[in-house]
Amino acid sequence: MEQYEPTDLSPAQLAAMRRGLRNGRGSLTRRSLLRASTGGALAVGGLGALSACGIPAAGKGQGEVSSEDHSAEEKRITFSNWTEYMDVDEKDENRRPTLEAFSRRTGITVKYTEDINDNVEFFGKIKPQLAAGQDTGRDLICVTDWLAARLIRFGWVQKLDPANLPHAYTHLSAQFRNPDWDPGRSYSYPWTGISTVIAYNKKATGGKEITSVSQLLDDPKLKGRVGFLSEMRDSVGMTLIDMGKDPADFADDDFDAAIARLQKAVDKKQIRRFTGNDYTSDLAKGDIAACLGWAGDIVQLQADNPDVGFHIPDQGYITSTDNLLVPNKSRHKSNAERLIDYYYEPEPAARLAAYINYVCPVDGVRDALAKIDKDAAANPLILPDAEMKAKSRAFRSLTPKEETAYEEKFAKLTGA
Repeated sequence: MEQYEPTDLSPAQLAAMRRGLRNGRGSLTRRSLLRASTGGALAVGGLGALSACGIPAAGKGQGEVSSEDHSAEEKRITFSNWTEYMDVDEKDENRRPTLEAFSRRTGITVKYTEDINDNVEFFGKIKPQLAAGQDTGRDLICVTDWLAARLIRFGWVQKLDPANLPHAYTHLSAQFRNPDWDPGRSYSYPWTGISTVIAYNKKATGGKEITSVSQLLDDPKLKGRVGFLSEMRDSVGMTLIDMGKDPADFADDDFDAAIARLQKAVDKKQIRRFTGNDYTSDLAKGDIAACLGWAGDIVQLQADNPDVGFHIPDQGYITSTDNLLVPNKSRHKSNAERLIDYYYEPEPAARLAAYINYVCPVDGVRDALAKIDKDAAANPLILPDAEMKAKSRAFRSLTPKEETAYEEKFAKLTGA
């Protein structure tokens, strides 16, 4: 398998990362979408350090770096997560009910830090220690699937012990069980799913429901009022699906055909622009009549705007994940596994889903969630039903060579 090196990042890849940090998924506050302005800003040295320094190959194979586990005598965990990606008490934002309940039950203290603003910046923080075979000071981290795949490939995270994960193993939704970068979830478990769907403003479409990517690209009544996403995997992936291709198994020619189809829509000014989550304001106002959007955004928009609708295309939709992993040299691996497993119990999972509004990867939480929020329990963007789960598609892992070539082509398309 090809070894990824940061020095391989092309200008197009760096531009794609910066787009993601400014207004892509990396900039989401995970809940306070409408209050967010900058989100995940990358420190000046972040990309520079990432692109200037090569990563030495891991000294051992996947998950083989030994680490002494001090969980028995040190009842604690350090958990790094994204901003506003954990439930808080409505009366006291310093309290985190599900974490407090975990600590009361287990006696394990959780040092919870929201120090992940974007994947690239966070990778820059932990890379030196991981490359040197040192403890990062973190027992549990939450990163998006493409970065999780790289960490696993480098051998920089530990293989999880199924004996410590009975709830996780039993309750993990089938749609998330076998990503190509971690088949069977040996090294990771999803924290949430992030679905890409079609969104539209009912007033702007004259009450017409928008049901396919083909409508976005070809309906003359939508000309100049269509938005696509600046995340390559989402926009190209949804286009591939609409063309009858599997985003988990496609060739270069398929990718080029999807780019050509998008380019045609750009040339005839069907697509207004490519956006990150800044599409939400235009969609709410009706300046964008229809677009590709992220499910978590749509749930939050609909709470304040009944004109916002969504549709899951019959052909399918793209889903990615943010994932929990235990870095090499973590001092408290077993404790971290207990926390992962805890969030796969129905009640903690339901409380988390009710707060963050992203796709819950845990089966069997509907009744528990209904006790907290009936609307959330009935919302397929939070708890997908069987039909929606069956339509979920993942964008396959890319080789470094493919990623460079594809991002360059997408950057040319979007004018980035």
